[in-house]
Amino acid sequence: MIAMPVDMQKVWNYYSRESILKAIVEVAKNREVVSVYRDGKFGKRPDIIQYPQDILQAIAEGAVSFHGSVERWQQPMSLDVGLKKTDLDRLRIGWDIFIDPDVDDFQIAKVVVKQIMEALKDHGVNSYSIKYSGGKGFHMAVPFESMPENINTQPTAAQYPEILQKIIHYLKWYMRDQLKEEIISLSPPAELSKKTGIPIEEIINIETFDPFKIVSMDIFSSRHLFRLPYSIHEKTMLVSVPIKPENIDRFEKEHALPEKVRVEEKFLVPRTKDTEALIIEALDWASKHMKEVEEQIPKLKVTKKVRYIPEESFPPCIREISKGLADGRKRSVFILINFLRNMGWSLEKIEEQLVKWSEKNYPPLRPNYLRTQLRWHFRQDRNLLPPNCDNEQFYLNMRVCLPDETCKAGTDKIVIKNPVNYPFRKMSKGQKKLKRK
Repeated sequence: MIAMPVDMQKVWNYYSRESILKAIVEVAKNREVVSVYRDGKFGKRPDIIQYPQDILQAIAEGAVSFHGSVERWQQPMSLDVGLKKTDLDRLRIGWDIFIDPDVDDFQIAKVVVKQIMEALKDHGVNSYSIKYSGGKGFHMAVPFESMPENINTQPTAAQYPEILQKIIHYLKWYMRDQLKEEIISLSPPAELSKKTGIPIEEIINIETFDPFKIVSMDIFSSRHLFRLPYSIHEKTMLVSVPIKPENIDRFEKEHALPEKVRVEEKFLVPRTKDTEALIIEALDWASKHMKEVEEQIPKLKVTKKVRYIPEESFPPCIREISKGLADGRKRSVFILINFLRNMGWSLEKIEEQLVKWSEKNYPPLRPNYLRTQLRWHFRQDRNLLPPNCDNEQFYLNMRVCLPDETCKAGTDKIVIKNPVNYPFRKMSKGQKKLKRK
């Protein structure tokens, strides 16, 4: 996705419209809402939007986009990365069935969203909403008000993300064959192979073609954020605009230009409780097909004994990564694990830190991906170094290289070759000052 230059006057003019402010405030109620700035960085968490003035204040400070939580909270400002699941369940008052099909081709994205619509309608669900994401595809959602208050005698609000995960897994299974046929009929095999990167042999052989190799429907964890309706996408400068289901085929990205958007459709509108059949089918399917047991991350002994270094001594790049990122999340996993192992952190403490860090990202990394990376690194019998400071594919490309005096050591150039050198140079510098005193 090519990032467009940000015209902040254009952003201000768009958000200054009363109808836009009202639409965003309406859907932001009881949600954690985080601002995203022109450089792609996220604002503080937790945060909220209560009044139109909150939006305008954020825009004045450089915000371009607003992302809200799938979950609804009674006190969003009480959220914290260290909260246990029981604490989150106590604060949560609801959650929406949010579906985010991700695919690079816009026409395939339309086919996918139409198949999800059909799958929902097959189960009697008509209370869904659709919006253009502002990027490559579409978002779909069913409001919490459409769900029963209790599922299996337990409050529905407390059963997140487990119920949502089972619904998404079930929908993928339910629509797989029909989606496969629709995608294959969209274009000739050679063109489809070029669009998707899937080998042509797999596309020709319809029996082995898996549509979810090119369409990703992620499974969310707690505190997942999505771009709010009528919010501008910070990279494309297009609006995440709600769409009537019957207008999907006619919709084009040009319709989402800020100057063309009008508030004509709402997103997540409470209608009737029509999700019971879908939930029952999803739970029944999950009980037969989903395994609940997760492979444990091995806890191996660290062969090299390293002195424990606290976070206060970390270099600026590591501290910046630790705040959470929108881009470079997977590269950051490699950096953080290897850096922390060289700081003398226990494997248990590294795992805890990475899980908390992932929740600060947008979007958070999939738990399975994070678990796989931790498992691989923990099996190594030596402490690998993170990439060197001059590796452009990492710190510079990720825009987290923010050298301070310790990095430069009184010169114009960065003298530290690797982030692991920073704490020891900093402590050595501090010891020299004490000796001089």
